[in-house]
Amino acid sequence: MGNSRRLTVREIARIAGVSVATVSRVSNGTGQVSEDMRRRVLDAIERHGYRPDHRGRALAARRHGAVGLVFPGLSGPYFGELIQGFESEAVQAGTSVHILCTHLRRDSDSQVAEMSRRVDGLAVLGGTVSDRTLLELAQSLPVAVMAGTGPASITSVRVENRAAVTALTRHLLVDHGLRRLAFVGSPDGSPDISERWEGFRAAHRDAGLVPPRTPIRVGMQQQDGVLAADQLLRGGRAPEAVVCANDETALGVLVGALGRGIRVPEDLAITGFDDAPMAPLVSPPLTTIRQPIRELAAETARQLLEAAGDGGTAAMASVVLPTEVVLRGSCGCT
Repeated sequence: MGNSRRLTVREIARIAGVSVATVSRVSNGTGQVSEDMRRRVLDAIERHGYRPDHRGRALAARRHGAVGLVFPGLSGPYFGELIQGFESEAVQAGTSVHILCTHLRRDSDSQVAEMSRRVDGLAVLGGTVSDRTLLELAQSLPVAVMAGTGPASITSVRVENRAAVTALTRHLLVDHGLRRLAFVGSPDGSPDISERWEGFRAAHRDAGLVPPRTPIRVGMQQQDGVLAADQLLRGGRAPEAVVCANDETALGVLVGALGRGIRVPEDLAITGFDDAPMAPLVSPPLTTIRQPIRELAAETARQLLEAAGDGGTAAMASVVLPTEVVLRGSCGCT
């Protein structure tokens, strides 16, 4: 090919049979690229005399060199794990991360729309902004819902919730023969907790039992679990087991129960969800459901970065990551 005009990065990507993002990574020496892809890109660059022009970072069709991460808040270890997983991929790609906490304010949608003007891709925690806003944002940049689902056309990266909680609840009902169970957590506005509540109820129906009508609606922090324990154990027929929407509330229930002289698991079995670092360290160790929190965020980041590198044209695929029931002492297992 003659030198009458400068080849574009897209043409080099087409010749090498790779994405624009891959050409950018090889040219800039950033990110992870397989040796085969690196060789193909370098060969195409050498054969056609390609040289990056003054637009630099625009090689990957990124206008800002940043991706956005939208959370309702940042309290608790869960969000710290998500941030670390997300940033691990962004750092390798030489991309910065902008974090927005909406605190579920009424103007959350407008806050996220404003952030979208400063980033090349956007990851939104499920339930944080409306479906309408997600669809509007997706017209101008790659958008993914993390730990939840949005409209069918929006990519989601989440973990399996329902079947895991069904299995854990069935374990309490069938293997331990417990009957009075309570679910602690609010499904309102949270796709993950909604699925966990559905799994809890499904296990009761599968066992031929009538499930509780309503959950104990509290927040997701340890102090909320303490309040839930007070509500559950204050009087009347206390539950024999508590299935909590996350480990933070489960640890709070544990503290509240032990503070009342309730024996765990002899008087009350307690389970959580996440397998947080503290779960195996408390006494008794917490039975829970392990989810790959960092990989959840890392997979979301990988898809956004690839799509942003291709100018928003690369296809993103919805992913459901597996979870695992972890049986420990708080449910009566050894």
